[in-house]
Amino acid sequence: MNSILSTARLLLAATILFSTSGISSFAGADDYEFQPVTAELPAGPASEFAVKLIDKRTGKPVPDAIIFEARLDMAPDGMEMMTSNVEAVPTTEPGVYKFKLNLSMAGGWRFQLAAKIQGEQETAKGEVVLKATQ
Repeated sequence: MNSILSTARLLLAATILFSTSGISSFAGADDYEFQPVTAELPAGPASEFAVKLIDKRTGKPVPDAIIFEARLDMAPDGMEMMTSNVEAVPTTEPGVYKFKLNLSMAGGWRFQLAAKIQGEQETAKGEVVLKATQ
């Protein structure tokens, strides 16, 4: 019985120590957010669109993420099956990811992304809504 109490006290002390020592836990996928640099673009086959990947805990951009999935559709206008091409474009600004989009018609477009972030086990996923204008 004494060994169980001693073990319980030790675990409690360790928990208190780690929770007050400033050691942060690992971030989860919900700690990241994709934000549009601009949410309105001209319709056309070569519109450039940029998003920032932000760490919501610090408000800072997240550089060097690997965007491995990007999907563009017209779900905001009720046409989810209407998809379009997405092409990654190089960028030099840390935490900003650029794409060339084929916005074939004016209206609302949904851009869905998935990214792997260095040091994180979970995949960060998000979507941004943008508007294509004539």
